[in-house]
Amino acid sequence: MRKSKTREDEDRVDKFLAAIKDDEKRNDCLNLLALMKELTGEPPTMWGKDKVGFGKFHYRGKTSEGDWFHVGFSPRKQELTLYLHCELEKQSALLEKLGKHKVGKSCLYIKKLEDAHLPTLKNLIKKAYKSPAIAGATIDQSN
Repeated sequence: MRKSKTREDEDRVDKFLAAIKDDEKRNDCLNLLALMKELTGEPPTMWGKDKVGFGKFHYRGKTSEGDWFHVGFSPRKQELTLYLHCELEKQSALLEKLGKHKVGKSCLYIKKLEDAHLPTLKNLIKKAYKSPAIAGATIDQSN
């Protein structure tokens, strides 16, 4: 079984966010940082080169195993990617209220934070933090 290549690194979050050249994207990320810190009570941690995560759990899937974060985000070129492992396909009632967005398997894509209805986004983040779900993975939260 292969191990995940993405590993946590506690020291680089502030430096990473400060290096974002686009002012609006950097401000959105700083707001997401504050929001996720508040909702999770966890410190932010860098995962790989471009993901900021909160919390940690161990997963074991059919072909891989490793550690991952409960919730997080990454400032991609086209949009903000929010990693929310709350089975987004089952959150249609909340997603209808969210505003402009796209959805992947466990990712929510938003162009600008102002496009999202903040109370709805908070609900999605809380759901994801309380109950991480990765399809096909056995989740071991004892770490």
